[in-house]
Amino acid sequence: MREDDGRDRGAVVRPGASGGPLRDGLDVAEPALERGAPGAAMGDVGGVAGAVGAQRVSDAPLRQVRAVTESTVERLASGVPLRDVLDVGEPGSWTDLDVEVRVSARYRPDLLPGLAWVEGRSGPTVSSLIAAAVGRLRRERGAESAVESVEPLLALALCHPDGRVRAAALARAREYPDLLPLIVVRAAEWAEPVRETARELLRDALDVDAAVALAPLILLVGRRDRGDFGVRLLGEVLRRAPGERLGPLYGSADRTVRRFAHRLAVAEGFLSPAELAGAAARDGDAVIQDLCAEAALKTVSADVGDDVLRPLLTARNPRARSSGVTALRRAGRATEAERFLTDRSAVVRACARYVVRQLGTDPLPLYRAWCSELGPEAGGERETSEAREPKPETGHALDPKPETGHALDPKPETGHALEPKRAAGQAREAETGHAREPESGRGPEPCSFVVAPGAVIGLAECGERVDAVLLWPLLAHPVPAVRARAVAGLRLLDVVDAGRLRPLLEDPAPGVVRETGLALLPSAQELPSDWLMERLGEPWPRHVRVAAFRLLSAGAGIVPLRAAVELLEDPDPKLRGWAEQAVQRWHPPAGLPSGEAEVEALLDRCTHLFSSYVLRRRKWEAGVGR
Repeated sequence: MREDDGRDRGAVVRPGASGGPLRDGLDVAEPALERGAPGAAMGDVGGVAGAVGAQRVSDAPLRQVRAVTESTVERLASGVPLRDVLDVGEPGSWTDLDVEVRVSARYRPDLLPGLAWVEGRSGPTVSSLIAAAVGRLRRERGAESAVESVEPLLALALCHPDGRVRAAALARAREYPDLLPLIVVRAAEWAEPVRETARELLRDALDVDAAVALAPLILLVGRRDRGDFGVRLLGEVLRRAPGERLGPLYGSADRTVRRFAHRLAVAEGFLSPAELAGAAARDGDAVIQDLCAEAALKTVSADVGDDVLRPLLTARNPRARSSGVTALRRAGRATEAERFLTDRSAVVRACARYVVRQLGTDPLPLYRAWCSELGPEAGGERETSEAREPKPETGHALDPKPETGHALDPKPETGHALEPKRAAGQAREAETGHAREPESGRGPEPCSFVVAPGAVIGLAECGERVDAVLLWPLLAHPVPAVRARAVAGLRLLDVVDAGRLRPLLEDPAPGVVRETGLALLPSAQELPSDWLMERLGEPWPRHVRVAAFRLLSAGAGIVPLRAAVELLEDPDPKLRGWAEQAVQRWHPPAGLPSGEAEVEALLDRCTHLFSSYVLRRRKWEAGVGR
């Protein structure tokens, strides 16, 4: 008899008729079962189940029998169908099963079917006996019945650590279509005989329906060293299929599947230009956006319709919009590119400037004219058609706060003001920065649009340093987005004046403060540290405190340490975490006077951040605490 290794110490052990231990009420003739002796016939299952039933009056054995079905491997070994155990639609379930079976083989080898059972040369296995016993208990207790089936045990055999068992299981797997995912896994394994057999089976069984269903798993396994076969076979099958059969793959939640399907569709011409444009506009993956936008762009000619250009020009992602703007020139509609000069995206503005220049128009004078009309009193609104007075009931203007002189910022986390309501034909998409088609379906007039904050940053992108004279007045503009773009424009033009920009560190809009802090970062040492330290206090808004801390951290000497220690007890967890990291990174810089008492006092407040050795070392570097 096999020596007990201690794994079943909690089981009930009694001598049985066969001389083997009676564990959990199962009289199992272990040597015979392991050898697959013919004497262990299926007729013994009734006796085994009866033994288990006799013990169900005792709670402990019953709990132990029930625990057999807790894990995936144990439930399959007890005969529970695959679909009741695994999420068969999730590709990771099959690869996880493969790993779990191999791990379980080290601790519960009795659960796995052996080679003799797989080849049909033996009677029941320990797994089949347990399956029958647990199934009877479940039926008697009114629970869901455990269907005794070969398929769950064959799934375990396909994942068996012994290659001979896996190879033998592949021969029987032909009869069970639900095991095809495990054949995909086996087609990429290291053992060549098993791998080649699985590949032949996969080639015979993979039709269009199976390819669409198994594409996520095939592409997941395809990342392995020997997984290229499945990916190639998947491509071969799908290329022969009608293009509309790939529809489920285009909208798959798996990004890898969507990329594979769109690459195949572009290469084989399965999608029309309008469908490519729609995919570029809808999909959230940057790779698919570029792939489909470029493919749609190649098909654009002078007779292209709005069904191709409109999805691109109105897309939320800048990659699709930039492709649509570039296509305007090829479509003979280059004049429409002017309204994209103020787009919120830098790449779209660059494409628009390129198209406008092809018409012989210099965009710089346009930017200068728009910014000159965006004075603080203009409110950021301009139309090339008849000017209209803003009406309070239409919401065109935002009333500034009397105490700050700035417009209300309904979204403080973004720093952008809400767009005022427009007339039906002048509605504007806040995210894209360009005109939106009216509800009637007709496109907007080529030169009818509202100047967006993109005009301010656009001037800096193609302007000169002398153009800063147009940006300085915009620092007092009532729209936060305009103020933020003005600061960013001054930084791009390299005309930052720390004295004039410093008041914007107290701006109520986080976007303005963020841009101001970025612009002042190179000249952080010129700012008064005491003034910045005051703005670390809790009464100030979080975005002001963050900007002040970043500027103080860029300072020299003891200032970064002083600022970090000040925030060690801050209620904001992120600020507190940044402060702790700043303290741990701080080292006495060159030129710091040795023996500075303040350094020792600050480090003594940070003892919880260092080990005793590191703290002594840091003090030694600063010449204190000796």
